[in-house]
Amino acid sequence: MIPRVYTVASESENNAQSSETIQTENGTSNSADSGDETGADTIISADTYSDGNITIAITEYREYDTSIYVADIVLSSAQYLRTAFAKNTYGRNVTEKTSEIGGDVGAVLAINGDYYGSQENGYVLRNGVLYRSTAASEREDLEIYDNGRFDVISEDEVAAEELLADGAVQVLSFGPALVADGEISVSEGNEVGKEKASNPRTAIGIIDDLHYVFVVSDGRTNESAGLSLYELATFIEGLGATTAYNLDGGGSSTMYFNGKVINHPTSNGRNIQERSVSNIVYIGS
Repeated sequence: MIPRVYTVASESENNAQSSETIQTENGTSNSADSGDETGADTIISADTYSDGNITIAITEYREYDTSIYVADIVLSSAQYLRTAFAKNTYGRNVTEKTSEIGGDVGAVLAINGDYYGSQENGYVLRNGVLYRSTAASEREDLEIYDNGRFDVISEDEVAAEELLADGAVQVLSFGPALVADGEISVSEGNEVGKEKASNPRTAIGIIDDLHYVFVVSDGRTNESAGLSLYELATFIEGLGATTAYNLDGGGSSTMYFNGKVINHPTSNGRNIQERSVSNIVYIGS
């Protein structure tokens, strides 16, 4: 596919993290200049991160004959939950690997987003900037507001401009919603288009104020079968998510943490490698 550039995002829209860390003998890192208002040291291990504003713990689960990776996230402010475009560019078929985009913006944690660049329609609102307001019929979107709350709407019912005016700073357009008002909102027969019932999956959920989960599952291999949408919804609801949303899956499903990809991305089940995507959701300064 031929890439088509529409807009290059400004530096303020894709902020990079710049604080330095010092590796210690026990595998943790203490920040020489944490860059946060609390003055707290940055502490890093293989499966945790904490800097006074951002706390992340990674846990690997084994359910449904599948490896599932969960990032439990607590933030001091919604400003640390952000999105970024591949190559810092809004456009058609402009892609990079999740790890590359995450590295460019200094993400502590990143997952693949909604792959907006493969679609002609569907709202694109990122870091408070509205890039596309053309609605996709019968599309459920996830809205992330400036106070950090989540909501799910149908693009048929609410204009993108209205969402922006109401304080939405991110709109992710893929779906469907997995959990709404604390209840599973998909049935066992629900799937995305013609997707198989078991796949690598990516989802994002909110548990409480400024308390989130990112979930990525492996799939399509002998080691991990993958999840159906209903299994994914059941799993993330079991983590305590009150609202949860399905993002792009399959070969796109990737979790990047502390400079490393921690799941096993694959499109065909034979080669473990990242697929390039249009955008990510990430945690970072």
